Amino acid sequence: MFKTRNTILFTILSLTLLLILLLNISFGQVSIPLKEVFKSLFGSTASKDTWEYIIFNFRLPKAITAILVGIGLSVAGLLMQTLFRNPLAGPYVLGLSSGSSLGVAFVILGASLLPTFLSDILLSSYGIILASCLGSFLVMLLVLIVSQRLRDTATILIVGLMFSSFTSAIVSVLTYFSSAEQLQKFTFWSMGNLGNLSWQNIFILFVSVLVGLLLSLLSIKSLDALLLGENYAKSLGLNIKKSRYTIIIATCILAGSITAFAGPIAFVGLAVPHLAKLLFQTSNHKILFWSTILIGGILMLFCDMISQLPGLDFTLPINAITSIIGAPIVIWLLIRKRNLT
Repeated sequence: MFKTRNTILFTILSLTLLLILLLNISFGQVSIPLKEVFKSLFGSTASKDTWEYIIFNFRLPKAITAILVGIGLSVAGLLMQTLFRNPLAGPYVLGLSSGSSLGVAFVILGASLLPTFLSDILLSSYGIILASCLGSFLVMLLVLIVSQRLRDTATILIVGLMFSSFTSAIVSVLTYFSSAEQLQKFTFWSMGNLGNLSWQNIFILFVSVLVGLLLSLLSIKSLDALLLGENYAKSLGLNIKKSRYTIIIATCILAGSITAFAGPIAFVGLAVPHLAKLLFQTSNHKILFWSTILIGGILMLFCDMISQLPGLDFTLPINAITSIIGAPIVIWLLIRKRNLT
């Protein structure tokens, strides 16, 4: 009975993901009929060359990016909530987003101090991605060094928050001395963007997310054991230090690469694991892993669809949309959980 229910839910979520993918590609400033989108993706070419061009050069890359971002952040959020046994832990709890922001802030806000040729290289899309990766990697390295010296997992959470506060403070100092143009560019990056990636960038992001997911899959048994506490996990013969190390690396790869390519995206990684637990009524990470992948992709595509509704002459910032939708979901889930207990 339970397996049948899960199979039905997974089938519904898979079909919903496919449907919302088609709707996402259909919606936008130029509305493309669903029939034409389906025909272009799964059959022959669309009726109009312009539709074909829009689908394969703008809409499809953005939709794939949205799915990868939703999947990566959702799984990273699940890993962090289980590792720290904290329902409010998210993918950026270790300070990775702040590290990326610091790297980008140094490039955008400090590029004017460098020679012109070097400034032009750093301010290119690849320069900003590289700076974000380096900032995230530096914080990841510091967290891993600290995690080797600490036995208590809760202390690592505090260390991550301290790294986040420290890097945010440096970013604040840099913004104070920056021009209006530099601040505007940094603000646009911090709002998140799914639509500026080339197919080459998407492939790099795909490989990064895939590596993070594979490491997460290897940690499923460890996550189930950690759910009942570290002492219980030790009694089962689990190597706590090794498991914690693998989980942290997986989270860093997922959250760090996504932030580098798409900017900081809020609330998706925090809300989706709760939605998966509520929908499937289980704490089995084998089920939660695949359910967060599907729900994360659906939620991110939905948020992207809202940001580019037909009739609008502009695209709303994706980070604002995920916060507007994600924050009420988290509040509702916490209230519901309190009422149930």
